[in-house]
Amino acid sequence: MKALKPVLLIIAALPSFMSCKAVLALVHKDAVVAKVGSHKLYRSELAEYIPNGVSPEDSTKLALQYINAWATDQVFSDVAQEQLSKKQKDVSKEIEDYKNSLLKYRYEQQYINERLDTAVSSQQISDYYGKNKDKFNLEVPIVKARFLSILSDSPNLEIIKKKMSSSDIDDQMAADSLSYSSALKYSNYDDKWIDVISLAREFGTDYVTMLSKKEGSFIEIPDGRGNIDIAFIVQMKGAGETAPLEYCSGRIKDIIISSRKHALISTLEQDLLEEARDKERFVIY
Repeated sequence: MKALKPVLLIIAALPSFMSCKAVLALVHKDAVVAKVGSHKLYRSELAEYIPNGVSPEDSTKLALQYINAWATDQVFSDVAQEQLSKKQKDVSKEIEDYKNSLLKYRYEQQYINERLDTAVSSQQISDYYGKNKDKFNLEVPIVKARFLSILSDSPNLEIIKKKMSSSDIDDQMAADSLSYSSALKYSNYDDKWIDVISLAREFGTDYVTMLSKKEGSFIEIPDGRGNIDIAFIVQMKGAGETAPLEYCSGRIKDIIISSRKHALISTLEQDLLEEARDKERFVIY
């Protein structure tokens, strides 16, 4: 069989000062803009694909992109009609199965949206965590940290390092103030857990390389441009340890809501079957 080539009959050349939509508006509402065999693409169909407000150049590119994609689909469809057997072309069962699956999904979503309780209390999260701690082992380390990128010769560098590593709240506030005014970048993650992959992005490296530079509670990596990236590790949990509750509370909330969804669907299925049996619409012979 010959190689398939999209058959394309392109619109007449578009004036550079006009958008594709503007040009198409000049022709008849149902004017044909492309044709493949007996298949025709109409102006109105093409216009729906092109968003308002795009430049003339972009609208032209979008128009040609759509026409090529449309033409390719039609070519494949025609070849399939010619080359496939009658049995192969019978897709009625697949269409019916897809239709039923889609209708079922849409009804389930409507049923869930009307009944789902999305409120999850902190006590429910805590209870779930307490019963399922073995499900929350860390795959990578997590940290609470303070990060800054600063000029290597900054006169405030050592002062900031000293104060940012202090446990005194006044020193920490002073470190914040100095960092915001002196550092090229400052990020304070000391009030929430983040994974080391996220912290490594601040350094522009991978977390294994980042952790290899850790000395005590500090990680320091020169960026090669006269600056130095520094992180003070406030707390750290290693891979394999149980994640703290606050780190996985969002995930637990999603799990609880998801289990409610499954319970609603299960109840729906049982109720529908029982109703069908009661009305003798469902009978097993």
